[in-house]
Amino acid sequence: MSVRVGKTATAPAFPVAAKKAMQDDQLRRNVHHATSVIRGKRELRVAEMPDWQRLRDAGHAIKDHTLLYLDHYLEMFERNCERAGGKVHWARDADEANAIAIQLIQRYGGTEAGGIEAIKVKTMTSDEVQMNPALEAAGIHPYETDLADMIVQMGEDQPSHIVVPALHKNRHQIREIFIKKMELDSLGDQPADLADAARVYLREKFLRVKIGISGANYAIAETGAVCVVESEGNGRMCLTMPDVLITLIGIEKVIPTFRDLDTFLQLLPRSATGERMNPYNSLWTGVHPGDGPQAFHVILLDNGRTELLENERERETLDCIRCGACLNACPVYRETGGHAYGSIYSGPIGAILSPQLQSMEHSRSLPYASSLCGACYEVCPVKINIPETLIHLRGRVVRENQETFLGSIAPENLGMQLAAHLFTHPDEYEMAQSLAAIGQKPLMRGDLIGPLPGLLGGWTKFRDLAPIPSQSFRDWWKSREKQQHKEAR
Repeated sequence: MSVRVGKTATAPAFPVAAKKAMQDDQLRRNVHHATSVIRGKRELRVAEMPDWQRLRDAGHAIKDHTLLYLDHYLEMFERNCERAGGKVHWARDADEANAIAIQLIQRYGGTEAGGIEAIKVKTMTSDEVQMNPALEAAGIHPYETDLADMIVQMGEDQPSHIVVPALHKNRHQIREIFIKKMELDSLGDQPADLADAARVYLREKFLRVKIGISGANYAIAETGAVCVVESEGNGRMCLTMPDVLITLIGIEKVIPTFRDLDTFLQLLPRSATGERMNPYNSLWTGVHPGDGPQAFHVILLDNGRTELLENERERETLDCIRCGACLNACPVYRETGGHAYGSIYSGPIGAILSPQLQSMEHSRSLPYASSLCGACYEVCPVKINIPETLIHLRGRVVRENQETFLGSIAPENLGMQLAAHLFTHPDEYEMAQSLAAIGQKPLMRGDLIGPLPGLLGGWTKFRDLAPIPSQSFRDWWKSREKQQHKEAR
């Protein structure tokens, strides 16, 4: 089995990519503006809900229960989906998912002149398995129909946000992409001009292409139904116009009952886009003669997810409903944008999801891409404790590094081992503190420590470092006790 999450295997480490991203002023302005607007709308819509915290608790409880009995609910979904006329396929990893999709498209698409075509609904899961490059290699032309995903595809770019993949582009940059890729002589730069151009371009695809590919927000076990929520209406066109529909779903997207959907349809739109509800909520169950696609296939994707089920702390990551609220609240994401994470899952949730799906083989710098301020936990609609998971993963990285020779002799590891020893031996700790107070004197610049040499310079380059006080707390406490005893006599 080969687990793959986008292009994380070849992406640079987060500190390297983040440093480059922070030098792009236009990108930072675009990200700041977009995330500020979405955050403001979310706060308004959440403030309207007096039972918001109880909704969060309910969402967390449903996901927690489902993941504990995931095998049961997945088999229930398969039975009910196929009873309604759908066909369920199981994919262990990205390669299997892409192979199944290609076989299905070739079966129904035949040998069309110029290659087979497919239209796609926005789906992060297909980006996770890199489905578009796999389809193109097989002679199949996929067309993204979500406006943001279409911009990313036309710009030969990568998504930078879970909900708004082209959030890093402004309308002037989008206009240039449309003029080039749609071969337009002229185009205005107002939002309405861009929307009109996209509408004309996409309508031709909706009416002509006979195979659709979608993801899903939820798969309902008790009915075998699948649900997609969206804001543009392109999703509903992709789900209803083609003759064949192929839906790719991560196995964690299953929920037990139709009634559970009520909770998530309140949590997701408010958290994702600051809307009371999504303009388009599409549910479909199997096939119906004369109505919608006449062939319906579901690909259930594992791709490393079952490995997370064994550990309670790691399992919680699969609760994610892909709202992107944690990205908009994260001070690190707002400075770097999404590309610095090297994964299609960016921001705080990407920092814990991407490395875990791949058993920490890649993206090992991502658990450190956080200030641990807790803003992501405060806004998460299903109460995923991202800060605690980040600390848990940092521990995994450190322990795995310590098991290697180079890791065991690394200065950082030796320094931490020394600190751990001192913290458990009070006498030696006090002695070290006294020596450090003396040794720091040549480095002091007024009331602060000046630039430090070597690895320690990484701290003082961007931060003020206060010196060790001449009198420790323990010494102060002893002198206080001594003085009080003296006064009592």
